[in-house]
Amino acid sequence: MTIWHLYLLQCGRAIYTGITTDVEARMAAHAAGKGAKYTRGRAGQKLLFQAPIGTRSQATRMELAVKRLSHRRKLDLAEGREPLPRLG
Repeated sequence: MTIWHLYLLQCGRAIYTGITTDVEARMAAHAAGKGAKYTRGRAGQKLLFQAPIGTRSQATRMELAVKRLSHRRKLDLAEGREPLPRLG
């Protein structure tokens, strides 16, 4: 079974939220300008957080839940002060 991961990427002042099965390869794609359209050309890309989630369906639901968090709560999640949202 393939494990999907949630990750948070610092792009300047913004925090990009994404999912992937291979965080290292996805980071390389972002760095090469071949990642998400949002991250292309944005300086200061830095991986803040990653966590194994499970299936693609679970990862997609988690991604949407995290995208709804405020900037501060995403930073708190990355720094271990905020737990991952609970999926109902």
